[in-house]
Amino acid sequence: MRCVVFGATGYIGARLVPELLEAGHDIRVMARKPAKLDDVPWRGQVEVVQGDVADPDQVRRALDGRQVLYYLVHSMLSTDFVDLDARAASIVADAAARAGLTRIVYVGGIIPQGQQLSAHLASRAEVGRLLGESGVPTAELRAAAIIGAGSASFEMLRYLTERLPLMVTPRWLRTQVQPIAVRDVLYYLIHAAELPADVSRAFDIGGPDTFTYTDMIRKYAAIAGLQRRVAVPVPVLTPYLSSHWVHLITPLPRPLVSSLMKSLENDVVCTEHDIVAHIPDPENGLTYYEEAVELALARVREGELRTRWSRPGSDDCPSRPLPTDPDWAGGPLHEQVSERRVDADAETLWQVFDSIGAEHGWSAAPPAWAVRGWLGRLAGSNPGPGQPHRLHSGEALDWWRVEHIDRPHLLRLRADMPLPGRLWLELSVHDDGDGGSLYRQRALFQPYGLAGEAFWAVSTPVRTAMLGGIARDITTKARGASAATRKQPTR
Repeated sequence: MRCVVFGATGYIGARLVPELLEAGHDIRVMARKPAKLDDVPWRGQVEVVQGDVADPDQVRRALDGRQVLYYLVHSMLSTDFVDLDARAASIVADAAARAGLTRIVYVGGIIPQGQQLSAHLASRAEVGRLLGESGVPTAELRAAAIIGAGSASFEMLRYLTERLPLMVTPRWLRTQVQPIAVRDVLYYLIHAAELPADVSRAFDIGGPDTFTYTDMIRKYAAIAGLQRRVAVPVPVLTPYLSSHWVHLITPLPRPLVSSLMKSLENDVVCTEHDIVAHIPDPENGLTYYEEAVELALARVREGELRTRWSRPGSDDCPSRPLPTDPDWAGGPLHEQVSERRVDADAETLWQVFDSIGAEHGWSAAPPAWAVRGWLGRLAGSNPGPGQPHRLHSGEALDWWRVEHIDRPHLLRLRADMPLPGRLWLELSVHDDGDGGSLYRQRALFQPYGLAGEAFWAVSTPVRTAMLGGIARDITTKARGASAATRKQPTR
């Protein structure tokens, strides 16, 4: 089918496009800032047009020649998002009818019955109504909290859990929530394009679990390996007041936090599962909350330390961060980077990396490294001349362990000692094109809660001295080896 995606730079849209491509659809995307898509791996496989949903002419051009519209636009970061979203939905609905589309697919929020709706949920319902009244068959998929790295709901849950070992639990933390994994949302979205023309309605979609928000926090803590979170009930604490202190302890924007927290006053639980009559459940069933959280946390657990601006591989799980996600998505991952040009070729510099396993002689490294190397030499365990050491994955280097090797470009070590977080050290080498090489050293730290954040901040002087010493010793040794090679007489 010829599909067009509005909101392709957003959380759901950026994950939906590669799924649509894999399904064989012809994809066009409209974005206000197309440059935000420069780092996505599918950029060359889609048609990208610049446009704004508030501009009727740009919307009309984007819809021209398309069959299915995925409408995934929401303006929660604006204080007047209710009016902005309603106006945009009206423009898109009118243009969709004129373009003769066969289907609109839209993701909204679960609408509880008999409750005063938050502005966020009321706006989601209004957008769905406007699109449905366009005359184009519309599938409105109503979801509660979407679980996956980068999802605003999940990121707020992540930061609250990791940074608050003691929780006050006002009434709104005891509302009922039926979360859904992002991969299940994408499953429904893909199949919604193929619904019969006479199906035009809203469907509740949710995972197999229903919890209170407090339960979700406690389960997250258990999965993330954090201590059990203690909950202290309080009689009065409104979402509006709570949004101020949540903004202080999380990096999420205040308007976003405010909208999300006001929505927590509403129970968001599916009242029906009618969609199963048109789209059967996934082959292996809907994803349980615990598994969805595991998938969202897998990036650092599996050593996939891509930063948000790097290009992910084609096998990336949609539960993990993408380059289009905001800075605060994916949880905190601190880094300290240094680079040095070395008058030695890349091969010589890599040989210094390999010697780490044989000598452990960095003067700035922890004393245990020097002690281990000294004991090894006494025992004759280190390779002798003609027997160069080659590091291998899993090798223990005192309180470090070799986690990944991409010889002769990248060596990643993981700290194998008790810390309030996980610490990695990446050493990489590249030719500089002028006979020398570029040495890059990157320390990365995933903090566990406030203790981890405090550790990273307090350890700055020691960390800087140690890492600077490691970089100095490696580059000095590489220069010395290169100079010795040049002095050798030629035969």
